[in-house]
Amino acid sequence: MKNWIIFGVIFTLSLVLVITSFVLWKADAPFNEKEQQAEDLAISSRSLAVVSDSYVYNGNKPYVTVFGEDEYGKEKAIFVPINLEEKLIQEVFLKDGITKEQALSVVRKETKVKEILQAKLGYEEAGAVWEITYLNDADKLNYVYISFEDGQWWKRISNL
Repeated sequence: MKNWIIFGVIFTLSLVLVITSFVLWKADAPFNEKEQQAEDLAISSRSLAVVSDSYVYNGNKPYVTVFGEDEYGKEKAIFVPINLEEKLIQEVFLKDGITKEQALSVVRKETKVKEILQAKLGYEEAGAVWEITYLNDADKLNYVYISFEDGQWWKRISNL
């Protein structure tokens, strides 16, 4: 009887783990598909020769940010609209702006950061911005947008 109970518990936990993994995988599939399509568009439009990374950025308008190098070996970030319209693609050379680490240091210097949750490069009406999400010392969620070009604060959403 004891073996049947152990078997039942292990089987139930395994089943829950498999179902949870499947649901998470299926939920992430649309994002992976859009990222792949944006990477393909960045290469076919000759904006990039090599892709190194990409992710979905949800600002006022959703974009897929694609990182890579152009045909001359210069590092770029390409902002592909989620609807994949080639004429709306924006781009920046990474050497022309602040790095992720510099943006994080600006935030840490001017606010009380308990934990950085994420930092993403995205595109807004102000141009390329670093979106930094963090928890402050009161465990409140905060969003800070730092201009990619000069490292100035663009927008803050505090204490959510």
